Amino acid sequence: MSGYSGSLISASVGHHALRRAAAGTLTGNWTGTATLPSRTQYPHQWSWDSAFIAVGLAQVDQERAQRELLGLLGAQWETGRLPHIVYNDATDEAYFPGPGFWASRRMPGAPAVNTSGIVQPPVHARAALTVFTQATDELSARRFLTEAYAPLAAQNRYLIERRDLDGGGLASIVHPWESGMDNSPAWDPFLAGLTRSRPFVREDLHHVPAAERPSDADYSAYVSLAENYRDLGYDDRRLLARHPFTVEDPLFNAILLDGELCLAEIARRLGLDPEPHRTAAHAVHRALLARLWDEELGTFVARDTRTGTRATAATVAGFVPLLDPWLPATVRRRLVGLLVSPAFMDGCRYPVPTHDLRSPDFDRRRYWRGPTWVNTNWLVWIGALRAGRADVARTVRDATLELVERSGFREYFDPLDGSGRGAHDFSWSAALTLNMLAAGDEPDPSAVPLPAIDHDRKV
Repeated sequence: MSGYSGSLISASVGHHALRRAAAGTLTGNWTGTATLPSRTQYPHQWSWDSAFIAVGLAQVDQERAQRELLGLLGAQWETGRLPHIVYNDATDEAYFPGPGFWASRRMPGAPAVNTSGIVQPPVHARAALTVFTQATDELSARRFLTEAYAPLAAQNRYLIERRDLDGGGLASIVHPWESGMDNSPAWDPFLAGLTRSRPFVREDLHHVPAAERPSDADYSAYVSLAENYRDLGYDDRRLLARHPFTVEDPLFNAILLDGELCLAEIARRLGLDPEPHRTAAHAVHRALLARLWDEELGTFVARDTRTGTRATAATVAGFVPLLDPWLPATVRRRLVGLLVSPAFMDGCRYPVPTHDLRSPDFDRRRYWRGPTWVNTNWLVWIGALRAGRADVARTVRDATLELVERSGFREYFDPLDGSGRGAHDFSWSAALTLNMLAAGDEPDPSAVPLPAIDHDRKV
């Protein structure tokens, strides 16, 4: 891994200053009920942002960490759908699409608050487990975990039961926004030929240069897909027949697998039966290998649920299945081999880029088409630990901390020169920095909960 040459950051003065700055960023973005991703670009509550934010708040403010997650879970639909945005009605015109676009209040089973109609990766069970394990007030933490368990289980049950569109064992995303990686090159073949939407005004370009955001063509496709899903009444039973984007994403499903393992651990700690969650996790494991592993590329790739066509782009999403503790050793070695190769970690100073550095589609500045993100680094870091590669995990952690120390808590970063891109004072960059700092040089389960798994268990 010669590409990363950053020096190890001092664990004393530099880290103390970084902790203070990260905590200050989260305080600055706190509204009294939730933490905004940023004060400018994202003026509402985002789903997986709040999960990552709770992970960081667990290090500095247990009560706020609990409120962050429970507040989000309070906007859950009756089906278990956890919406990707919960709108702050006071600023409902400051972001497009706003609540009027999604029309959630007209839908059966929606909550009383305005929300979007799509979801994001279910990292929330891991966040809840982290909040619990880091708590100093054990009584409060147990009450929190008891309150959070049922909605967290319902969230995953919705994805496993309603989003497994063809019975193949994986959840499908119905919009690129559901992956969290909006304009990833993985979606290009699945968006080709899509009917574009009516004209609209992009609020995002008021805050960030166009060269760092998805293109107008991408945004038009996003709006068209969201309109179609809304017009179907968010009815997942009609998706395969009437919706043009149904895709199995390795990042989304690996996080779902990990979430079920975390739910198993939560159930165990609450005196409940963990076996249904372990069984569900192992079912996702089998489907990931059968449907998304690409032997030729040596990574996991996205797949069109309707046609079976696989994407050919190698992206950071393909490494998140390192969270799967049952990966065959040969698959794990191939995956780590690509991760540390010149295509990713060994090809830049500030890994992990979100797309293959050697690809003609790589763009070092444009959102999910190349930049390094703190949240995907955090997921790869945990995956590397689970895979028994503490050396790789340490390199990812050190590179991440050097990035935020160098360029601040930016939304994403240029993997070649480390410059910050996107929004400033970005909450999950600050929050996950706190978690990585708390882990130290030798991460342990109290800082990064890794539920105990019997790797040889037959399911």
